[in-house]
Amino acid sequence: MSDTAVIPAPADPALETTRRYLPWVVAVALFMQQLDGTIVNTAVPTIATSLKVTPLSLKSVLTSYTIAIAVFIPLSGWLADRYGTKRVFGFAVAMFTLGSLACGISLNLPMLVASRVMQGIGAAFMMPVGRIALLRTFPKSGILRAMNFVIIPALLGPLLGPLMGGVIVHVLPWRWIFLINLPFGILGLWLMKRYMPDHRGKVSDPLDTWGFILFGAGIALLSWVLEIFGEHRMDTLWVVGFALLSFALLGAYAWHARRVSDPLLAVALLKIRTFRVSVAGGFVTRLGISGMPFLLPLLYQLGMGYQPWQAGLLVMPQALAAIGMKLLVERILARFGHKKVLVANTLVIGLMISAFSQVGPGTPIWVILLFSFAQGSVSALQFTAMNSLAYADTTDEQASDASTIASTGQQLSISFGIAFASLVTAWFLGGIERSDPASLIPALHGAYRLLGAVSIVSAATFLTLRRNDGADVSGHVEAAEE
Repeated sequence: MSDTAVIPAPADPALETTRRYLPWVVAVALFMQQLDGTIVNTAVPTIATSLKVTPLSLKSVLTSYTIAIAVFIPLSGWLADRYGTKRVFGFAVAMFTLGSLACGISLNLPMLVASRVMQGIGAAFMMPVGRIALLRTFPKSGILRAMNFVIIPALLGPLLGPLMGGVIVHVLPWRWIFLINLPFGILGLWLMKRYMPDHRGKVSDPLDTWGFILFGAGIALLSWVLEIFGEHRMDTLWVVGFALLSFALLGAYAWHARRVSDPLLAVALLKIRTFRVSVAGGFVTRLGISGMPFLLPLLYQLGMGYQPWQAGLLVMPQALAAIGMKLLVERILARFGHKKVLVANTLVIGLMISAFSQVGPGTPIWVILLFSFAQGSVSALQFTAMNSLAYADTTDEQASDASTIASTGQQLSISFGIAFASLVTAWFLGGIERSDPASLIPALHGAYRLLGAVSIVSAATFLTLRRNDGADVSGHVEAAEE
């Protein structure tokens, strides 16, 4: 035996500092983005009055933002590989912050729409590039904890947005809806400068320009169709025609992607089972979850007569539940593994959505708050489990492509979820007078039950997982399957 002892290499202090603060950098940016995505809705009537336009015309203020995100997300991975995560992330935060300032000083509708496009471009890069930085900074065993920390703002933003929006437009000029982002943007830039690592891809291939044109045009058109879906200001044949055109463009991209060496979206990653199940299963599961922010205000405000700020308070327990689940999710996944958690939790999500069909004017407040707390708990667990599973078997070299595809799928699932909830609600409402709560509530209850059923069925997508899938992330290992 050698007399020389093996001394482990000392930890890199700079790397440890980066790992300690990087989740905060991403979390601040994500909170700012998610808060802005929901806080604007509350201010639409006030903004319309100030700009002397109809509230309906402000639909472009909402759609321009979501379409810009959908179009530019696919560029995030290529840009991060070419120019580095630090530079692209800093550009994203700066673009979003400047867009917020421009929104706050807008003098007319066209200026406000253009400013929202600026925000959307920044938002399209923030989370995908932040996720790339996390994947390349943390080992597999640390990814779950990092993403568990970052996912909380994604849950808090949509919950706090409606309430904050209602309070702001009540006591301050509507422009503060956008100006409130400025301190978060400045904080994000300061944190980015100090703690964001500058990861780059090993190969810097040319941009797939034709792929970007085909996919961007198809996604932009599809996102627009989803935004106007269910409205009656456009003939159904035109809507169907635009939808078919969007599918044709996306089909052309799929044909193109198989014929180039480095496509815009590396769809070959879907051959990885855990990544494929996370993206596909997450898309279906989010249909029900994404529909709830649309349906709950209808129930609380139109059906039960609550004021907007009161309705906002009724969903606040979801935020508390999300924070509480943050303390438990690692142990839950380590104990049961991704497969058992995702199958069981998806079933519970479906039951929780259906449970809101029992909420009405006579329901005690404590029951509503309990339902809200339970929904926040299972949603936080679901998002963390799905997001961490997506990167369980991908390599550092695949981080950019994987993050781009996952982010694109999540953005589309949100749009599809809202459109699906809108369609289901309109179907159950039929010719019912929407101002009559006695007729409106049963229709909404039917929508909750159908969305819950869809979520329950989506649990089947996670049955294709194996017991030890995601073990490198969760630490859960079972005996080999027979």
